[in-house]
Amino acid sequence: MARLLVVEDDERIRTALIRALRERGHAVASAGTALTGLRQAVEERPDLVVLDLGLPDLDGGELLRMLRAVSAVPVIVATARDDDAGMVQALDAGADDYVVKPFSAGQLEARIRAVLRRSAGAEGGPAAVTVGDLTVDPRSRRVTRAGRAVELSPKEFDLLAYLAARAGTVVTKRELLGEVWQLPYGGSDRTVDVHLSWLRRKLGESASQPRLLHTVRGVGVRLAGPEP
Repeated sequence: MARLLVVEDDERIRTALIRALRERGHAVASAGTALTGLRQAVEERPDLVVLDLGLPDLDGGELLRMLRAVSAVPVIVATARDDDAGMVQALDAGADDYVVKPFSAGQLEARIRAVLRRSAGAEGGPAAVTVGDLTVDPRSRRVTRAGRAVELSPKEFDLLAYLAARAGTVVTKRELLGEVWQLPYGGSDRTVDVHLSWLRRKLGESASQPRLLHTVRGVGVRLAGPEP
């Protein structure tokens, strides 16, 4: 059983979600506005938040950014917005998964289980990985380069951590879209390219002069220490 918080302004949908999730054994609290949801998430410390983006007092994306500033609680965005750009934006802001309305209770339950499994695995934790002068710590979500902290967005960190766990191995963009962005059947390679560009800038390198992030043309990208 998980303690869930549903932040949804539509009373009919909120009531249906609460009933369906409680029938599956979860303890469910709810909020109809963004600010009430933020307060409950901070005070009640749920195991996971199900978040609608279309809230009356504040956009759900803004609430997600505010929540990420004070909490690492897993968040599944549940919304009618089905455009690719909106999905990527929510995931970049720190959402752990994204489901488009209408969806079945069974589909949402499966996503909740998957996100909670990933969250539990992160807490248990793989150890920090060091590649050259770069250290990536999945448990604390901290990155240092030559001993100095590197500030990354949630999705930039997820991308770097995924590559660090496979250091020395070429990872395809399709794999990154499926595993980091949770978009196994869609998404644009451009999404990966843009985030790699941001990562390179923050790590102090460029695509033309890579030291850690090496593009393998036509295949993917590899995180590896600088050549001797």
